[in-house]
Amino acid sequence: MGTLYVVATPIGNRKDLGARACEVLGRVACIAAEDTRHSAALLRELGIETPLVSLHEHNEAERTAELVARLAAGEDVALVSDAGTPLISDPGFRLVGAAHAAGVRVCAVPGPCAAVAALSIAGLATDRFVFEGFLPAGQAARRERLAALAHESRTLVFYEAPHRLATTLADMVGGFGAGRHAAIAREMTKMHETLYRGTLGTLADAARKDSDMTRGEIVIVVAGAAGTTDAEAERGASLLRVLLAELPLKQAVDLAVKATGAQRNALYKQALAIKGETDD
Repeated sequence: MGTLYVVATPIGNRKDLGARACEVLGRVACIAAEDTRHSAALLRELGIETPLVSLHEHNEAERTAELVARLAAGEDVALVSDAGTPLISDPGFRLVGAAHAAGVRVCAVPGPCAAVAALSIAGLATDRFVFEGFLPAGQAARRERLAALAHESRTLVFYEAPHRLATTLADMVGGFGAGRHAAIAREMTKMHETLYRGTLGTLADAARKDSDMTRGEIVIVVAGAAGTTDAEAERGASLLRVLLAELPLKQAVDLAVKATGAQRNALYKQALAIKGETDD
């Protein structure tokens, strides 16, 4: 049996590729790559001539059988993605699973990962975190997913496409509250690497105004939900009672979210309860 090496490649700076990764890529029988053209450029720079075969979301099912057969025949194979660690929002899951099922040894050659790199510099809690990858592209599905995460106490890590950053941050303000702390890491390890830190409200406002913020590869790191104390809940309820006496429910909740930074879902439930009391 050969060995399947899962090799992390640079997310920007080519100098982040380790000596062990170079050695493995240079001696395996072939390299399964998400985009052979992209990986070929990296290999040329390193002087590595190992043959490349494509493995991406559209051909992974059929390519897996071919690669497992080669592994079973004694050949070593390396798996790489376009950037970072394979399988982390990238192809390779089927291949790794099939290799294990066939009794093939699977070995990690660790290295860069955009999610972990962003988390390490975000200045938010790192002892427990959840990697959510890409949120749904459709707004309704995205808001539904964010609502399901509203009470998650662990730090949240997301990938996002630059053209969706502003709308995603606006949806996070609606789902998590404007006062939740967050960080946005853009173009990690590249020339224009930038880290933005602040509340979701200030970051959402900045994304609408700063065109540079919505360029390149983006990681969003959001602080986990804090438990609401009895005092905080009572302050929110007091504010809602005042607002509901003068405004429609939705507008009252919107203003309460902006004023307190509390979670919209929690304030909405409070508002419904207060509204029920007054209607009775």
